[in-house]
Amino acid sequence: MSQATVTPAADARRSDTGAEHTGGTAVKTGADAGAELRDYERSLARSCRSRTRADRPHRFELRGRTWDLLDEVFAPVYSPSTSVALDFLGWTEHMETPRSGSMLEIGCGTGVISVMGALAGCERVVAADINPRAVANTALNAARHGVSGRVHAVHSDLFSALDPEERFDLVFFSSNYVLAPAGHRYATDHDKAYVDPGYRVHRRYLAEVCDRLTFTGSALLHFSSRGDLPLLKRIAAEHGRRLITLVTRQIHEGDTPVEHLLLAIVPAAR
Repeated sequence: MSQATVTPAADARRSDTGAEHTGGTAVKTGADAGAELRDYERSLARSCRSRTRADRPHRFELRGRTWDLLDEVFAPVYSPSTSVALDFLGWTEHMETPRSGSMLEIGCGTGVISVMGALAGCERVVAADINPRAVANTALNAARHGVSGRVHAVHSDLFSALDPEERFDLVFFSSNYVLAPAGHRYATDHDKAYVDPGYRVHRRYLAEVCDRLTFTGSALLHFSSRGDLPLLKRIAAEHGRRLITLVTRQIHEGDTPVEHLLLAIVPAAR
């Protein structure tokens, strides 16, 4: 996949911050905008709004399909990231690029990406999440769309619950890319989808993911300018990894442009 910049799809424009933006808010640019974008407290406030808002639905529509949404699970209706991830993976509304083989999704949430992967042709999909409600949500949506036989949802802290010998043709993680202070303690499982204290999760993913691949497998990370990319690259180098940007997409969330990136993780020697 070559590097490219693409235009956001219509259903990827909706976001929690955009929905709550008011015309009287000053538009920030430059360093101020960047600092605000990466503010972990702002992201935690977004998490709280998404989790508690009165109009949070129990079902939602995405890519022409209906999906169940359980309480305490990351809601794709309030963030563009799930839709962007589907586009990054090439799983369009018409399934024009079917896949085969095996897939592991880290941080499966509602299970949209794992289910769409199975519908696109993946023969074996493992959907892992540290939030037990997300595991139940993924199983629910796999059943709804008739792929329970191919999608196995597991409660796992990254790779911890997987068989040590299990390998995949594709490992994908749409990450909690906002950096929180190393000492931050999560108030809810829901917050774990938004911020990563000290980049502990990212560090472990970069260190371990290549060991979970088949010989020709790919390790991918969905990141964004809400995160600290220079720090991520330094962590990758510490673990003998290199990050390759495959594709980018810029989306305005409110008045703030956010760049989403699909990164491949490869051994540094390659």
